[in-house]
Amino acid sequence: MTATAILPSRNEDYGFFRTMTVCPLRDRPSAEVWMLASSMIAKAIRVDSEDEIIGIRDFLDSNMGRHFADDLLGNMTGCNIGLEPSITSTIRRWQDWRISRQSEREEGIPAGLPYLNRLGPALRRHRRNG
Repeated sequence: MTATAILPSRNEDYGFFRTMTVCPLRDRPSAEVWMLASSMIAKAIRVDSEDEIIGIRDFLDSNMGRHFADDLLGNMTGCNIGLEPSITSTIRRWQDWRISRQSEREEGIPAGLPYLNRLGPALRRHRRNG
């Protein structure tokens, strides 16, 4: 991973940040949970560019980021595990999923891509070409 810093949320009223803010299970401030999740995603997908860091931020700020947070919270309650193991488990599950045609239409991300791996550059290319 490069020395690129994790970016803060640009949408604290929605997405991952908001879901974590209203969650009574979190044991630390939302901004800290955001940074932890972002860092763990970056490590899991072996981030090597600023575009990928931007992609992580955009992903967590989006509707899909809210679903990611819901999944994380489901791990915490259903599996009775802490925040970090829940993030790890959620990342593992999401790395196996692919963008569907329906998600492509709804979210504008090309179908067939993994939800987390190399999301940043793919989003940037798609936005430039779209």
